[in-house]
Amino acid sequence: MLRFDNLSKRFGERVLFEGLHFDAAAGCIALNDESGSGKSTLLGILAGAIDADSGEVRLGGHSLRNAPHAAQAILTYVPEDSMSWPDQTGHAYLQQIAAARHTTLDDHVLALAERFGLAPHLDKRFEQMSYGSRKKVFLTAAALGDTRVLIADEPAGGLDASARAVLAELFRTLGTTRTVFFTSYDDAFTQACAATCISFADLARPG
Repeated sequence: MLRFDNLSKRFGERVLFEGLHFDAAAGCIALNDESGSGKSTLLGILAGAIDADSGEVRLGGHSLRNAPHAAQAILTYVPEDSMSWPDQTGHAYLQQIAAARHTTLDDHVLALAERFGLAPHLDKRFEQMSYGSRKKVFLTAAALGDTRVLIADEPAGGLDASARAVLAELFRTLGTTRTVFFTSYDDAFTQACAATCISFADLARPG
C-alpha cells in the first residue's frame, strides 16, 4: 500500500538521501535513525508536503505525482507538530476531516478522543492547545474513514504514558489492514506497536 522508488533529496550541496526504495503492505513500520538523517523530510515527501528531487511515491497503487488526489484520499498524515489552523477548534478539524472522507464523526471516534484525554480540549482552538493535545487531535483523525496509509512523524512525542498506550493499541489495530509508517526514537513504544524497525540503510537497498 506504500511504495517508493529511487527517492532522492538534497538541500544545496548537501545530499540528504538518495536512491531510497521501499514497498510495504499492511503492518507497522518504524523508521529509526540518527537526528538530522532526513526522517521528517522523507515523511513530508511521502505525504506530498515536500517535493522530492527524484523518484516516485505510490499510495495504494496511485502515483503521488500523477494522481495526487487519488493518492492523498487514502492517506492520513500526522506531522510532528502543526499550527496550520491556529484558529480552528479540534472538534471543527475532526468534522472537516470526516466530511472530506465522506464519513461522520461517530461515537467510535469520539470514544478514541476520550481515551486520549481530549474531551476537555476539543472545543479549544489549536493555538490554545498544548503540543501533545494537538498531536492527539491528528491521531484521532486517523480513525476517520477508510484510509489505507498512515504516515506519522514522532507520533508519541508529547504524549503521557496513558496516551502512548492508547496510541500503541491504535497502531496495532490499524496495522492489521493498513500501512502504518512512523518515526520513533523510543524502542519501548516501537515494540508496543509490534512494529518492524528499519533505518535509512535498509531503504538504500532495493527490495
